[in-house]
Amino acid sequence: MSEFEPFRTPGQLILSLMEERGWTRRTLGVVLDLSDATITRITSDKQPIDARLAIALEELFGVPAHRFLSLQKELDLAQARIVVQPDPTRAARALLFGDLPVSEMMERGWLKAENLRDKTAIERELMRFFGVNRLEDIKITSHGARKTDAESATTPAQIAWLRRVQAIAENMIVPKYSKDKLRSCLSTLKSGMISAEGSNKVSRILSECGVRFLIVETLKSAKIDGVCLWLDASSPVIALTTRYDRIDNFWFVLRHEIEHVLQCHGMDGAAIDADLEGEKAGTGHSIPDEERIANMAASEFCVPGAKMDAFIARKSPLFTEADLRGFSKIVGVHPGIVAGQLQHKTNRFHIFRQHLVKVRANVLPSAMVDGWGTVSPLGN
Repeated sequence: MSEFEPFRTPGQLILSLMEERGWTRRTLGVVLDLSDATITRITSDKQPIDARLAIALEELFGVPAHRFLSLQKELDLAQARIVVQPDPTRAARALLFGDLPVSEMMERGWLKAENLRDKTAIERELMRFFGVNRLEDIKITSHGARKTDAESATTPAQIAWLRRVQAIAENMIVPKYSKDKLRSCLSTLKSGMISAEGSNKVSRILSECGVRFLIVETLKSAKIDGVCLWLDASSPVIALTTRYDRIDNFWFVLRHEIEHVLQCHGMDGAAIDADLEGEKAGTGHSIPDEERIANMAASEFCVPGAKMDAFIARKSPLFTEADLRGFSKIVGVHPGIVAGQLQHKTNRFHIFRQHLVKVRANVLPSAMVDGWGTVSPLGN
């Protein structure tokens, strides 16, 4: 028998084999020790072929058992396609529940659902959160956002965090944005760098320039440090996570994002800065142009490069506590900011760690905040 004969079901194949031998259903039933009714159901494809029956048929007719099983599988699939209705939301649901940190979003109060298994409630909340009317319209790929390292795609968790930032920022009221005011305020910001407490004025200063400034705790898998985005051509937003709660990191990331705003970066898609440490905080050739510009501005703002280089040249390899404090007074910043820059430039990350004080507790009281037990009333 040719394997190309047009049998679409195992029942058709068995009937053909019986016909070749001149067998009746009763004959086959006797040989297989099955009732006439069972043979009728098998040959009419109302009873499926299992592995044991396939082997028995192989012994009788010399047709490989997998041939019967293959036809059975194809029949089962064809019948299932008739019964199972297409569900355009199934793929979207798999993507959302598989990739988004839904449980953490619930814990943060971003999704107003109490039970992770309440699929209907969670899907409704996801549509509200992302501002769409259909589940399949939710975009958790790099739509409208980009990683500033230009090497990896924006993750769903980062997109969710960004959406939260946008929702809160859209409800913030600030004066009209002025690029000149933002540039002029840098000296005022600089004066606050002398102490950890000086960071509590950042929100007010940026707001007066028309910049929406907020602190949104990062999602665990997002590893975000900050973002620059624009609600429209005249509405810049700077959001930080203070993931590394250190004075040097806070001022570096803040000035980095301010430079993005001054250069109008992020207008073509929110620029998310993740893991803005080490090499990514540098100015080497592997760093994208926008990031190199922002990194250079941030580094110069923290400690002028020429002065830092001269300090290192004079004091290296031994840096004393007196050296650090004296130089910090000269450049007018907290010793922790100098320590952070010194560590970065010398790759000696163990020195002066005691000066890398925390600043989050100083920043949060005066800023728009979402996280650390606080759920912003805006954007809900």
